[in-house]
This record gives sequence, structure tokens and C-alpha cells, in this order.
Amino acid sequence: MGTTVFLAVICAALLHASWNALVKGGADKRMNMGAVVLGHVPLALVALPVVPMPAVASLPYLLAGIILHFGYQIFLLRSYEKGDLTQVYPIARGSAPLMVALFSVVVLGVHLSGIEVVAIVVIGVGILSLALVRQADGLRNGKAARLALVTGLFIASYSLNDGLGARLAGTSLGFYSWLAIGNGMLMALYLLKTSPDILGSIYHKGRMVFVLGGSASFIAYALVTWAFTQAPIALVTALRETSIVFALLIGVFFLKERIDLVKVFSTATTLLGAILLRYSK
Repeated sequence: MGTTVFLAVICAALLHASWNALVKGGADKRMNMGAVVLGHVPLALVALPVVPMPAVASLPYLLAGIILHFGYQIFLLRSYEKGDLTQVYPIARGSAPLMVALFSVVVLGVHLSGIEVVAIVVIGVGILSLALVRQADGLRNGKAARLALVTGLFIASYSLNDGLGARLAGTSLGFYSWLAIGNGMLMALYLLKTSPDILGSIYHKGRMVFVLGGSASFIAYALVTWAFTQAPIALVTALRETSIVFALLIGVFFLKERIDLVKVFSTATTLLGAILLRYSK
């Protein structure tokens, strides 16, 4: 993996962990999630006049991506309502690269070198070890873990879908900008039907999350979508999930979640996987 792609994905990982912390750390997680998703739209509208239209062949992937991202956001929200950032985030993100790598090799026929396979497995195992984390009351949070695994399935699905779609589109930013607008419209309709008061709350109480979280989320995935067109999707997905390191630090130092040996082991293992991936050929 080239240096430019590597650094772009690491930057995306930091931004991704940051907006997740905004959602998890807020008192009203539903409002914060809505603010982040709707916060994509302004940047997407700014990008559209200066990027090409996606090719017609990518439209099925664009529509599928809108639905898959919405499913991911709903299950991520439900996961955060049940578990800690330092448990939910790693399980959801850690299961995805393993699923993507397996699908890429078995179905898409992508060839990965031995060290690339090892790096993906090391990252996945390191992150998934956080399934062993206990809550503050000493009990395991099985429901949060199950919801996080379903979230991981959505992540794997939209990663594969968007990677293929962006390549067919001929413009990664154009593809993602239209996806972000469609996703924002779907989220607005969902909130209007289920929690109409939240849309008004975003303007009055969620403006910071709308601007900061929405911008961080849009830029993060715009970088990842571009990286999908420059390197194998499985490698980009695995490297992106090193965001667990940033999520762990944010969770411990800003959200005051407890740290233990399992979390330290997970972080060290994930970093080892990222190093292996950076120097793989």
C-alpha cells in the first residue's frame, strides 16, 4: 500500500473515531446521529458542481449504498444505546475487515499476499478481543455485542458495495456525494416519522455535532471511498479499522470509560496489524 493511500486512510480513521465519540458521548444519541448524517449534505452539495456525474453503471451501487449506510447508522445507534464506545465500536469495526477479506478472496477472486492476509487477521483478532470486555458492573454486555456484530455486517456490505460502485462511477467523490445526499434524505424521513421533534432539536441543540461531526464523517468516508479506487478494498477496510486506537483513547480520556488489559492488548495487536499492512507488498 502506497504512503499517500496509507496516510489518507489513517486520517479517515481518526475522523471516524471522533464523530462516533460525539454520537456516543451526547445525552441524546438519536439527535446526534441524525445531526451527523444530515451534516453530510452541505459538503456534498458544495462538491457536486465541481465533480463529474457518476457513470450510469454505478447507479445500482449508489442506491444500494444509501440503504446499507442507513441500516448501519440505525444499528450503530442501537448498539450505543446498550454498550460503551470502547466495546461497541471495536466489535462493529473489527468484524468488518474479516468479512470483506473473505468475500474479496472467495467471491471476487482478489489475490492477497501472505503478509496482507496475516495483517488483516491480526487487526481483526485484536479488535474483536474487545468482545471480552466487561461493563462497569462486571457483567458482559451480550446484547451490545450482538448488535455491534450486525452493525459490522452492514459495514462490510457497504464497504464492498461502495468500493465497486466508486470504481464504476469514475469519480469517487461524485459517487459519495450523491450517496450522502440520498442517505441524508432517508435519515430525515426516518426522523420525521419516528421522532419529528428531533429535526427541530438539531438546529437548536445539535448544531455543533451537525457541523463538526457531519464534516468529519463526510471527509472521512470521502477519503476512504477514494482509497477504494487506489488499493484492494479488503486492505483499505482493514486499515480503516485502526480507528479503534483513536476510539480507545477518546473513550478513556474524554468519555472517562475504564481501561483494562484486554483493551491494551487489543490496541497493541491492532497497531501491529497496521504496521504489517503498511509494509506489505
